Amino acid sequence: MLSIDNILETNQMIHDNKLDVRTITMGISLLECASSSGKELCDRIYDRITKEAEHLVSTGEDIEREFRYSYHQQAYFCNANFSSGWW
Repeated sequence: MLSIDNILETNQMIHDNKLDVRTITMGISLLECASSSGKELCDRIYDRITKEAEHLVSTGEDIEREFRYSYHQQAYFCNANFSSGWW
């Protein structure tokens, strides 16, 4: 879990080093992933994300070519802590 200190530190680093941060964000509805089983829920979410994001990297590369912007690092974030027992 990120703390407010981590976020502030990151913002300061971006500002101080004049970093250019660009992202591609996907909005994916997970409503159809509902399940009474935690494991099945996790499996459905994983399957949904990997199916919907299947062409995300190639789309980013297309954007890179179109706008002549080069990115050097790709980061994929999925923070799903299902061990906390929220379901």
